[in-house]
Amino acid sequence: MPNIKPISDLRNYNEVLRDISVGEPVFLTKNGRGKFAIVDIKEYERLKASLKLLSKLAQGEQIGKEKGWMTIEEVEAELGIHNV
Repeated sequence: MPNIKPISDLRNYNEVLRDISVGEPVFLTKNGRGKFAIVDIKEYERLKASLKLLSKLAQGEQIGKEKGWMTIEEVEAELGIHNV
C-alpha cells in the first residue's frame, strides 16, 4: 500500500524520512494531488541506472533499424569471441 502524506507533514520531516525505505517511497500531496516522491538513495540510484540502460537499449534498437542488424557471427567476430 503506498505511503501517502500531505506535504504539510514535512514540518516534522524526521517522521516522514523514517517512513522511507528501499522500494517504498513516500508520496507527498499538495491540495490532494500528488506533488513529490521521496525515495531512498539506493532506490534512486537503481531507478537512474534502469533509465540509463533503457535509453541505451532504445538507442541500439534505433541504430539497428536504421543501419541493419548484425548476425550472431558478426557480433562474435566484433567482440573477438570464437565458438569452442
